[in-house]
Amino acid sequence: MKLYDGGRAPNPRRVRVFLAEKGISVPTEQVDLGAMAHKSPAFAEVNPLQRVPVLVLDDGTIIAESIAICRYFELTNPQPALFGTTPKEVASIEMWQRRIELHLLFPVAHVFRNSHPAMKDMEVPQVPAWAEANKPRVLEFLELLDRELADRPFAAGDNYSVADITGLVAIDFMKPAKLEVPASLGCVRRWHAELAQRPSAKA
Repeated sequence: MKLYDGGRAPNPRRVRVFLAEKGISVPTEQVDLGAMAHKSPAFAEVNPLQRVPVLVLDDGTIIAESIAICRYFELTNPQPALFGTTPKEVASIEMWQRRIELHLLFPVAHVFRNSHPAMKDMEVPQVPAWAEANKPRVLEFLELLDRELADRPFAAGDNYSVADITGLVAIDFMKPAKLEVPASLGCVRRWHAELAQRPSAKA
């Protein structure tokens, strides 16, 4: 088994945080995104979409996409349960994981990829107007999330889950995208601060 990792990129980090929460150690191979190693013919044979992370199982099966990889490890190592246990909890976690992914992580990524000078060779063409269009979307979702977090400790309820991992990574990714959580959103700030204190956050 081997995990193709991608350093500070948000999706590989989601998997690393998940594995840290599970206490799972997996051999890794670093893919140097800055050197465009993910665009090499050799890596394209592993993942034709040329994205990380990618998990290669002992039998040669290839699993790409961060949440798919997390689901694999959830089923092979059920505790602690990070995708929920009861039908209601599983559905709530799935809902909030997708909401945070689609309405926070992805818009932050659009801002970063279309505005940061370091991305000019990866995001071709960069569209600065698309970066600007996504900034208010980030704020709008954070305001919604702040209201939701007023009466519960974690994104999907009383228990830490994969939705919180996506939230942690998304908010941390706001810094290189030159975005900030407004001071008025105290519940989001409390939630993020508590997630950042978990040992897994350093993964």
